[in-house]
Amino acid sequence: MTRAEIGTVLSESRLGRLACVKDNRPYVVPIHFAFAENHLYSFSLLGRKIEWMRMNPWVCVQVDQFSGKRTWRSVVVNGVFHELPEDPVMRFDRGHAWDLLRKRADWWEPGGLKPSSQRSMRAPETIFYRIRIESSSGRQATVDDEF
Repeated sequence: MTRAEIGTVLSESRLGRLACVKDNRPYVVPIHFAFAENHLYSFSLLGRKIEWMRMNPWVCVQVDQFSGKRTWRSVVVNGVFHELPEDPVMRFDRGHAWDLLRKRADWWEPGGLKPSSQRSMRAPETIFYRIRIESSSGRQATVDDEF
């Protein structure tokens, strides 16, 4: 796929699979994201993926689009995690992430939902982050249903 086609897939999509690594062990989770200016923006509550990305910021995100039984597009992004904390230095970037993400309904899922066993009485820490895209690749297939 061309760079423009990859950008189209990322712009049209909101669900991807984020892979991070700690001690040579991979961990893959679904995330909702928004794409802009060579970055993926997302949100999460504190948990394993945030802890792991804080220790090793190199990540991978995979995004799929299906438009038929045998018609698909898939993009893989390699990039670097960067947390957007709630502080004056990051105010603009954090606000930009918020603006991009809230354009879509249910933008806070799955990052804002934790299993009931992990709920506590205190308010959860909200974490916005972006992934600077270092490289990307894509593949697509279109197969006619007629034989």
